[in-house]
Amino acid sequence: MKKLLFSLFGLFFTLLVQGQYSLTITLISKAPISDSDSLFVAGSFNGWNPSSSDYILQKQKDGKYVIQIKDRPAGICEFKFTRGTWAKVECSASGGDVNNHFLKINGDTSVSYEVEAWKDAFGTAIVKHTISPHVKIIDTAFVIPQLNRTRRIWIYLPDGYAQSDKRYPVLYLHDGQNVFDAATSFSGEWNVDETMDSLIKKGAKSCIVVAIDNGGSKRLNEYTPYDFNINDTQQIKAEGNEYLDFIAKVLKPFIDKTYRTNKDKSSTYIAGSSLGGLISFYALIKYPDIFGGAGIFSPSFWIIPQLNKTLEEAALRVNAKIFFYAGDKESETMVSLMDSVAEHIGLHTQSIIYKIVDPDGKHNEATWRKWFPEFYQWMVEEKYKRVNNKTKIK
Repeated sequence: MKKLLFSLFGLFFTLLVQGQYSLTITLISKAPISDSDSLFVAGSFNGWNPSSSDYILQKQKDGKYVIQIKDRPAGICEFKFTRGTWAKVECSASGGDVNNHFLKINGDTSVSYEVEAWKDAFGTAIVKHTISPHVKIIDTAFVIPQLNRTRRIWIYLPDGYAQSDKRYPVLYLHDGQNVFDAATSFSGEWNVDETMDSLIKKGAKSCIVVAIDNGGSKRLNEYTPYDFNINDTQQIKAEGNEYLDFIAKVLKPFIDKTYRTNKDKSSTYIAGSSLGGLISFYALIKYPDIFGGAGIFSPSFWIIPQLNKTLEEAALRVNAKIFFYAGDKESETMVSLMDSVAEHIGLHTQSIIYKIVDPDGKHNEATWRKWFPEFYQWMVEEKYKRVNNKTKIK
């Protein structure tokens, strides 16, 4: 079985290498653009970085903007256009949010888009803050000593926290900008605070939620455990180990000291989507005695060249409750790779696996928001700790 799984991984990576195509995007902006402005495309292929120098559209003599992205793998990609920040993202003619662009690539592709308007033309009042009264910002510049950076940290304290002396489990979430507040999100929010409020009122177990903002242009680095190449010109230097060291050795001790938490492994969870799902999975390997559960939403397993080696290490170290999710309308290999990883962990560790494949699932916040309640309720429900570890739920 082990040999068969590794052979399947080899096949997946062979297909990924062979299916490389060119994507040409042409953009027409109906709203005026200053000569000092640059236009960018930000999406699933560059960690949603709104100002990556490798993804600038070049202005043509006819006023259109064009970019050619080489070496794209087959599958679905998702993106939006910006003028360098999410405050200057594309929007509708009335200032409302627009959906992400979805594109399925199965060969060299050329597409054209029109932008009606840009968000900053409508001021800051267009996107209202949506945070629950139970959410506050711990610090706008919490120090990450391992990376010599600072980061905004959010916390959700459940209803009744201030009136009790009980201790609570803790869930750590990546991409904090998208967790609680529509006004800070770069591609929609998860509505975690509203969902938690509702679930707790209905009798679900309470939990503290800590959300860590991503590092913007450093998101790819911080959520990656291994160096990898996006294309021939852009190598990503992995900083995932340092980022997890920060959570395990700095942030968690601070949270445990400042708030009434259950410090043990069985009450400490970590979750995220895409690259956030990948780094959450790696957290179980790097710190198996700290994290007892993880939510692995649409994980970017495809970027790990050493996935076989990683799974061998996981077989020796991981023992947790793990929620795996993928959608059929994501990349060509999203579901197959996730299935294989979940199967390997289920066969070779004592972990408890809950796996969902959504036939209509896309690679976006709306889909992850949809499945967050099921993940949360299963993760904190104590009865599932007694389920046979070989049980797979799909």
